[in-house]
Amino acid sequence: MKIKELQQKSRKELEKILSDNREKLRQLRFDLAGGKVKNIREIRKIKKDAARILTYLVK
Repeated sequence: MKIKELQQKSRKELEKILSDNREKLRQLRFDLAGGKVKNIREIRKIKKDAARILTYLVK
């Protein structure tokens, strides 16, 4: 998710996306421990998106 996309969304939408990302990350971690994850890069992408959202919300 790019900064321009973040700027177009409301604070409520960003918080919803952030909570969804955290839930996906939690599920991926469980799947990783169980050996079900094929695309490990998806974890990195979700973590970076969450960090971008948090950084934008703090401003």
